Amino acid sequence: MGKVIQTKKWSRRLKVLAAALLTVGCLQVPVYAAESDGQMIRVAMFANLGSTYKSTTPLITLESSGKWNIGSESGASITLPAGQIRFSADGFRVKVLETGDFKTAAAAAKLLQATSDKPLLFTTSLNGKATYQLYTGNYATEALAGQAVARVQKVAAAQLGGQQPVVTGSKRLSTGVYSSLQEAEAVQASLSSAGVSSYTVLQLDGGSQGYTVWVGEASSDADLSAFKKSVEASVPGVNLSPVNSNSAALIIRQDAGLSTDALKTAPHYTIAGSEAKAFVQGDGSGIKVVERSGRTYRGDMEISIVSGDLALVNVVPLEQYLYSVVGAEVYSSWPAEALKVQAVAARSYALQQGDRFKIANVVDTTLSQAYNGMGSENDKVSSAVDATSGEVIKSGGKIVEAVFSSNAGGQTAHPSEVWNGGGDVFSNVDSHGDTSAQAGLQTWYHVLLSTGVSGYLREDNVKELTTKTDAGLAKVTVTAQNTNVRPVPLIQSNVDPVAKMNPGNEAVVLAKVPQSNDYAWVRGPFTSAQLVKTLQGKTTSAVPSSISTLEVTKRGPSGRALEVTANGQPMTVKYADTYRSALGGLPSTLFDIAGTGSYTVLGADGKTASKTGSQGAAVLSASGTGTSSSNALVVMSGDGQARAVTQSQSFMFIGQGNGHGLGLSQWGAKGMADEGYDYQTILKHYYQNATIVKE
Repeated sequence: MGKVIQTKKWSRRLKVLAAALLTVGCLQVPVYAAESDGQMIRVAMFANLGSTYKSTTPLITLESSGKWNIGSESGASITLPAGQIRFSADGFRVKVLETGDFKTAAAAAKLLQATSDKPLLFTTSLNGKATYQLYTGNYATEALAGQAVARVQKVAAAQLGGQQPVVTGSKRLSTGVYSSLQEAEAVQASLSSAGVSSYTVLQLDGGSQGYTVWVGEASSDADLSAFKKSVEASVPGVNLSPVNSNSAALIIRQDAGLSTDALKTAPHYTIAGSEAKAFVQGDGSGIKVVERSGRTYRGDMEISIVSGDLALVNVVPLEQYLYSVVGAEVYSSWPAEALKVQAVAARSYALQQGDRFKIANVVDTTLSQAYNGMGSENDKVSSAVDATSGEVIKSGGKIVEAVFSSNAGGQTAHPSEVWNGGGDVFSNVDSHGDTSAQAGLQTWYHVLLSTGVSGYLREDNVKELTTKTDAGLAKVTVTAQNTNVRPVPLIQSNVDPVAKMNPGNEAVVLAKVPQSNDYAWVRGPFTSAQLVKTLQGKTTSAVPSSISTLEVTKRGPSGRALEVTANGQPMTVKYADTYRSALGGLPSTLFDIAGTGSYTVLGADGKTASKTGSQGAAVLSASGTGTSSSNALVVMSGDGQARAVTQSQSFMFIGQGNGHGLGLSQWGAKGMADEGYDYQTILKHYYQNATIVKE
C-alpha cells in the first residue's frame, strides 16, 4: 500500500458516520469512503491559515442532485432531499429588521449586498405566521458589529419601519437534550407558536447523538438574563439553562436569501463552537460549491471554523483528485504520454506535501496544483491517471516534491535561480519541446504610427502596402474601423489599447513577431512610476523614487535573472524568482529589458554614446547637412533591425517561458511526447537522479 495522506483519522470518522446513517436508514456511504486502505487527500478550498493560505467566504452554499447526509464526530446526523444547503459561522451580527413581508426584507437585503455589510436573510414561523429576519455579518468583535449598526441603519432606512438594528451574539439558552430530531423540532414549534425565536440544534461534540433547542442570541450576559426572564414569563414551565460558549453545534435555520427577486428557501446551518466540524456527503454524483465558481467535486466535504472563519475541505480519493488536477493543469488533447507525465508528477507532489496546510494536505489553487473539480475531468486524462496508478518519482528513497511549471523557455531553471533548493533532482536541462507552445499562433506586426506611438497589430487586421519608407521599412494599414493597436502582441482584456487605426491610416512596420505565448512573450511598457510602485515591499534593498535605467546585471546557469539593477543600484530580493512579481507580474525571470526612451550610438572611433529620446538625435552627414528626430524617432541596427525611441523613458520586457522553470516543463513534456518519447523517459529527463516506482 502506498503512502496514506491523513487516511486513518478520516476513515474512523466515516465508519462512525456510516454506522449512524445506516441506523436511521440514510443513504449508504460511498464504497471508497468506507475502505480503510484507500488513499484520501484533503483539499482546502476556503480557510484562514494566515500567511500560509487565506481564502475566506461568509457563506458556503452546497448543491447536490441527490440526497444529502450531514453528520458529526458524535454520530448525530441529518438526512436531506436533493437541492441546496447553506453554512455560515456563528458570531457577532447586526439584526437589521424582522418583518412578515418578504418584499420588504428582500429590498433591504438587496441594498446591503452592495456594501461591506453582507446580508443574511432567514425565515421562520412566529405566532403561526411566516416571519423574515434580516442580519448582516459576521463581525470579528462586538465593537465592529456596533460600528456597523449606523451604516446598516442608513442603507436600509426606508425598509426599517421604525425598527432599530441591534447587535446580536452567540450567548444562548438551551431547553435540554433530545434523543431524536423530531422530538427537538416539536419543542421548537411549541416555542415558535408562543412567539419565541428558537432553533433546532444538532450537537457536534460528545460521545452520543444529541439534538437540542436553543433560544436567544445575546451579546452579553445581562442581555441573556433579561431574555431568559422574558421567555419564562411568556412560556410557563419552560426549563432554560445557559449554553456553554464552546459547545460545538449546528444551528438549523431556514435560509430565505438565495434570491432577492422571489422567495426561495434552503436549509441553513450555522456552525457554533471553535472545535465544531460537520461532514457532508452527497449521493456520489458530486457536490457543487456555489462560492467556488459553481464547480462540482467528487468526495465529501468537511466544514469547520478556523481562526473565526468558515473552512471548507474536500476529502476525496487521491486518484479521483488527480482526474481533475491533470485535466486542469494540461490540455486533454495532448499526447497520452504527456498526460501520464503530468499524472505521475502531480501524484508525487501531492503525496510529498504532508500536513503543509494544517487542516489539509493541499489547496485547490496553483499554490499547490490547479483543482477545478469534475468539470476538468476527461476520459483521456482519466485513462492516463489509471495507467500510472500509484506511480511516483523517488530520489534517495523519498518521494520527490515534483514541482513543475507551464514552460521553461527552452531550458529549465537551476535551483539557485528560483528558491535555492532542490538537491540533485533539479538542474537546468534542455527543454527544446517548449517551442511547441507557439505552434499555429498568429503573427503580429510591431508598428509605429505617425503620432509617434508604437504598438502591435494582429495579422488578420492588417493590409500590407506597396510603399516603403526612405529607409526601406514596410508600411501597412488596417482592414476595419477602430482597429485596436495593442501595447504587446497579445489581446489582454484588462489592458487598454495604446491607439486605434482606421482604413487609410498608415503605420511603419518595425518587426513581425509571434503572438505572446507561454514560450515567447512581451510585456510593458512600464513607466518609472509603475515599476517603483510594484517593487515596493518586494525587495530587500531601498527602491529609488524614480527609475531612469533598468538592466539585468547577473544571470544564472539557464540565463534567468539573478540580479536586476535600477539606476546602477541592485534591487535585491530574497529569492530570484521574486523578480516575476516585483517587476509587474512577468511570466518568468528569463528576460531582457529594453528601455524605450534610450539608444546607444557607435561612433567611427569605436566609442559608444548613450542617447535618450528626450535629447533627440542629430546626425551630421559628410556634406554638412544635419537631421534631427521628432516624436517618431526610429533607430536601426547594422543588421536592419528597427525600433522606435520614445521621448519619455519606459521599459519593455522580452522573455521566454512561463512559471518558475524548476523541474518539469509541461509544454516541454508535450514536445518530447510529440517526438515519440515515453512518459518515464520524459520524467527522468526533467527530474535528474530519480526513479519511477509504484507505491
